[in-house]
Amino acid sequence: MKKKIAIAAIVAVALVALVAGVKAQQDKSKRPSPPATASCDLGGGKSITVDYSSPRAKGRKIFGGVVPYGEVWRAGANEATTFVTTSDVMVGGTHVPAGSYTLFTVPNKDKWSLVISKKTGEWGVPYPGADSDFARIDMKASTLPAAVEDFTISFDKSGSGCSLRMDWETTRGSIEIMKM
Repeated sequence: MKKKIAIAAIVAVALVALVAGVKAQQDKSKRPSPPATASCDLGGGKSITVDYSSPRAKGRKIFGGVVPYGEVWRAGANEATTFVTTSDVMVGGTHVPAGSYTLFTVPNKDKWSLVISKKTGEWGVPYPGADSDFARIDMKASTLPAAVEDFTISFDKSGSGCSLRMDWETTRGSIEIMKM
């Protein structure tokens, strides 16, 4: 009887540990690349929101290293980076209708390409392919004055739109987004 009670106690402890482990995995803020959000208020109840996961540099060479030049990159970590606009916008001169999209980039030393994919809801990799692209738009690449440890997507309000910025290591990829 004592043996059965001991086994039951061990099983109970193991189940509690398992449930705690599952809950910790569900808490995305505890991931090595935690979730983040950037948004731009376009006025009149219209907005742009980008949801992504923010990886850390951790002393690694990022662009041209962890993130190879000239290859499609998921612009973050974990789940795919989402781009939701509640109104039609011009992204770097390209008309993008209101809707939900997935963002990828193709970083290079001198310029980047922003890939707006029509396919949504996937994990960040693999890239779904050019046949799912809504558009590929040139981005400006520049050098930051100081290193950025956490990959960060942000918006700067500018006139009737926003400048989308992606900063990591000592590199910034940026593109103008205008309300239509």
